[in-house]
Amino acid sequence: MSAYVQPETSHPAFSGAGNWFRRTEAWFDARGRGAWIALMVVSFIFFWPLGLALLAYLIWSKRMFANHGNCGHRRHHHAAFRMSGMTGNAAFDAYKADTLARLEREQGEFEAFLRRLRESRDKTEFDQYLQERARSAAAETAAPAEEPKGSGAY
Repeated sequence: MSAYVQPETSHPAFSGAGNWFRRTEAWFDARGRGAWIALMVVSFIFFWPLGLALLAYLIWSKRMFANHGNCGHRRHHHAAFRMSGMTGNAAFDAYKADTLARLEREQGEFEAFLRRLRESRDKTEFDQYLQERARSAAAETAAPAEEPKGSGAY
């Protein structure tokens, strides 16, 4: 004997007072952006504050501007696949692999150069700091010897 659990009550997110809202939202999502726009227009016609609230919800939840399977998403996915995969042209694939390896090597060399440059600059600044500190310490030791001795009378 098996127990049957209803799909909408099996998950805690679908139970409670907000159940009707989530079901309605899922129903409109299944029908696409056009259904949301139609609901918004009807809401504006019958009760404009409700239409305004629905518009704010659609913008806030990014339902109006989401790309659900449109051509742009597929084009981006296809371009990413082309860039990472083999083309089938052996000469081009070898050239591409060599170029990418060279670019990675040059990037590593450039980052090493920048690291050496920073270390050199830091060493120069630190040496300058030590020289200024030594000068100020020498000036402080020379300054008390030059103080005039007063007569003590005011």
